[in-house]
Amino acid sequence: MNIFSFRAHFGTEDDCRLHFKEQRDKEGVTCKKCGGSSHYWLQKKWSYECKSCHFRTSLRSGTIMESSKLPFLVWYKTMFLMSCTKKGFSTNELQKQLGMKRYEPVWAMVHKLRKAMGNRDAKYTLEGMVELDEGYFSVASKEIERGKGTRGRGAEGKQNVAVMAESTSYVDISHLVELHVTEKSDAKTTKETLKWVHIAISNAKRTLLGNYHKIKRKYLQLYLNEFIYKLNRRYFGDKLFDRLVIANITGA
Repeated sequence: MNIFSFRAHFGTEDDCRLHFKEQRDKEGVTCKKCGGSSHYWLQKKWSYECKSCHFRTSLRSGTIMESSKLPFLVWYKTMFLMSCTKKGFSTNELQKQLGMKRYEPVWAMVHKLRKAMGNRDAKYTLEGMVELDEGYFSVASKEIERGKGTRGRGAEGKQNVAVMAESTSYVDISHLVELHVTEKSDAKTTKETLKWVHIAISNAKRTLLGNYHKIKRKYLQLYLNEFIYKLNRRYFGDKLFDRLVIANITGA
């Protein structure tokens, strides 16, 4: 979806809200009080009412937009911008593009979306031959900010991250139960045996270093969530935006 198509479909608050309701109807609504799945739609209240206990669920309730005061249009613009490029935007750039005065609401919204991406990917498992290795990502640290600390593998500003990737070779899954093959990491294994996992690590580092400045250790996983979510859906094209809307609904 390009910017012209987005504006044609989601130019107003009502456009976004109606689309969100359509997608939520497809996913289904579960009553928080009794667990029921059948609801009436109260148009004037913009809420669902459980047919069993009459408990009401707002359109945002149960999604990552719950308790957010930001308009649907702002959320939709953010999801579009985050899905239209594989490299992503910094929060400062998103704030600029959205025309928002305050940084904090944009930062919170983006991290909620990244959390939803991670929760969505957690529903799936890798199959076939899986490559596993570790990579070290630069993170902000107080020691490095003061100009102190060690560098390299044991550095204060490095975070160890386990990375897994599906290989292009597939075998019967039963042959992989409680089975693993250990390879000593060297130039050959990096280019051949563990090719894909090292490509993923290299691309992740390039993306994070190119777009973000001094990622804090406690937020690193959220940034990785976004990278992995897009990597796993790199062939989705225009559908990536639609999938992110669904992650918004189901990823709370």
